[in-house]
Amino acid sequence: MSVKQEWGVRIKVLIITALIASLGNVLATWKDVRDGVEGASIVMPWETLSVMVVMLVIVVVGCEVDDLLRKINIKLPKVLYISLITLLLSIPNFSPVAGWIETNFAKIGTLPLCTPILAYAGISIGKDMGDFRKQGIGIVLTSLLAFAGTYIGSAVIAQILLKATGVI
Repeated sequence: MSVKQEWGVRIKVLIITALIASLGNVLATWKDVRDGVEGASIVMPWETLSVMVVMLVIVVVGCEVDDLLRKINIKLPKVLYISLITLLLSIPNFSPVAGWIETNFAKIGTLPLCTPILAYAGISIGKDMGDFRKQGIGIVLTSLLAFAGTYIGSAVIAQILLKATGVI
């Protein structure tokens, strides 16, 4: 696949992801309104269009930085560059757009952004199901133990911190 074709696919996936996240955000804010959350209002997709465009630009720049650094044999996850760019843009008194980012990024919930990512992960796992079956019951047990350990570890840490801060 040529670089032009690869970027075409990336842009299409990013646009589809933005559309799914926008729809998920509408549903999440609608649920908040329905449940009577104080100050909640339904956030329509056109209200978050500028945010989605900025997020798309940040991801594209992060991917381009990754592509350039891979040419000089620096191989780090793309999410590192995307997170770093977002972090730098959101630092008050450092970035001129920090206030805008704080105000407008708050319109989008984290969960609606995770929805398309989890869907892509499911599709990815589904296409490799044959390889998954070959690994047998051991991978299932390992996954279950890892999930349980993560859950229990998180609960223990939360309990300790909440007790230490006097919340409970």
